[in-house]
Amino acid sequence: MKKIGLVGGISWTSTLDYYKYINQGINEQLGGLNSAECIIHSLNFSDIQDKGWINSYDLIFNACKSLTSNNVDFIVLCANTAHLFADEIQSKIDIPIIHIASATAEEIKKHKLRKVGLLGTKFTMEMDFYRNKLKEYGIETMVPSSKKDIEEIQEIVKNELGKGIINKESKSKFRLYANELIERGAEGLILGCTEIPMLIDQEDFDFPVFDTTKIHVEKIVKHSLNK
Repeated sequence: MKKIGLVGGISWTSTLDYYKYINQGINEQLGGLNSAECIIHSLNFSDIQDKGWINSYDLIFNACKSLTSNNVDFIVLCANTAHLFADEIQSKIDIPIIHIASATAEEIKKHKLRKVGLLGTKFTMEMDFYRNKLKEYGIETMVPSSKKDIEEIQEIVKNELGKGIINKESKSKFRLYANELIERGAEGLILGCTEIPMLIDQEDFDFPVFDTTKIHVEKIVKHSLNK
């Protein structure tokens, strides 16, 4: 089994899910009392919020370097937005980073979809790092057309889901955002923030929904077990 290095705390709520799902996945494969061998470098999310994601490269990179010094075999960034830096960090370290957007694109390709909607943080939706990675796989990505909706999504993710708060009104809003993307031509929906599955999931819709946390974890478990 390979040792996993997790960059967490971005936010702690989604890091809990990563830890739980990875260990469940390892145990399902190996049985008995088997669980994942891993190290978590948990950042203080407030530091990132204070600096802003664009200025947080050093925080993420130093966490990765800390994990490599502890002899992990590969790195996991436990947040979609953190993959803003994934390619640059990958060029500077000798062990692989399991990229969440690549794993998601591979899953979308299995469903033979070419156009998908994306809900995530403002940075994931507005910047091109995520969309470009999907484009490498021939997948077109759509985001909400309204700036107001994008700001509202960011507010809910940051001040509710990031704190573990589940609000029924926010759930209704997210269903509206998702359906608006489908009406505009999306064939499926990416939950492109690791906290969003706390609010909505496949059971809320009759079109394909891609939970990036679970997709990422499946890839992590396979890599840890060399599958």
